[in-house]
Amino acid sequence: MTEFISSPANKLIKEIASLKHKKYRDNLGMFVAEGVRLVEECAAARWPVDVCIYTEAAAAHKRAQAVIDRLIAANCRMVVVPEDIYHRLSDTEQPQGLMAVLKKRKVSIEQMVAKEGKPPLIVVLDGIQDPGNAGTIIRTADAVGCTGVVALKGSADIYAGKTVRATMGSLFHLPVAEGLTSEELVAVLAKAGISILATCLQNSAVYYQADLKKPVAIVLGNEGQGVSRELMEAAEVRLNIPLIGQAESLNVAVAAGIVLYEAVRQRVTL
Repeated sequence: MTEFISSPANKLIKEIASLKHKKYRDNLGMFVAEGVRLVEECAAARWPVDVCIYTEAAAAHKRAQAVIDRLIAANCRMVVVPEDIYHRLSDTEQPQGLMAVLKKRKVSIEQMVAKEGKPPLIVVLDGIQDPGNAGTIIRTADAVGCTGVVALKGSADIYAGKTVRATMGSLFHLPVAEGLTSEELVAVLAKAGISILATCLQNSAVYYQADLKKPVAIVLGNEGQGVSRELMEAAEVRLNIPLIGQAESLNVAVAAGIVLYEAVRQRVTL
């Protein structure tokens, strides 16, 4: 059954509005996926949807109505709101009138490394703070078939609106563990026999010279400071991407794509 809520003082409306802030996302264990594409992706991935919020104008569009019908069939709680209420909830400049309120999914690094099949290829976000970069790296990791992504403490919140949108739905398809410390990560990887490879300009080898066919975790560091000292010391190999022109560095998401697709090239015969 579809509900209609028109009051900004409604408890549900106030709760969803609070999810713009990390404090409440953490306390409630919820986050928001906004826009037709993202709601389609979470529905396709069978991600647990707590409630779907939409406007009558959005439902007038065939593509939006199709995903609304899919969520109704899945017995999701459906709520129609006026445009002004939706704008209070929206975190985008051009709202599409459709959002899903979702439960966070707990993923452990132990589950990730225990996954059977091809040698693990894990991406580690070490203090990457820009939501766009973090989301784009998750999207790239999904594209190359990574085992998963680990966002260490101090990295961008993977459930923030900007990060979720930057993943373009890959967050719903790829295991992403969050909140680990460097020490916890190193201990789990060592136990699992997974080598740590850190991206670094100094005292490092060119990325395509490294063996990326074996089980590896590729560490990408903070946009300004690079990889942390703890992980740099724990790294078996340090990698660099040659800079031929005058640029001092590459965007970290671009660097991730270059290294990860080299891993694809090396692994293509596996």
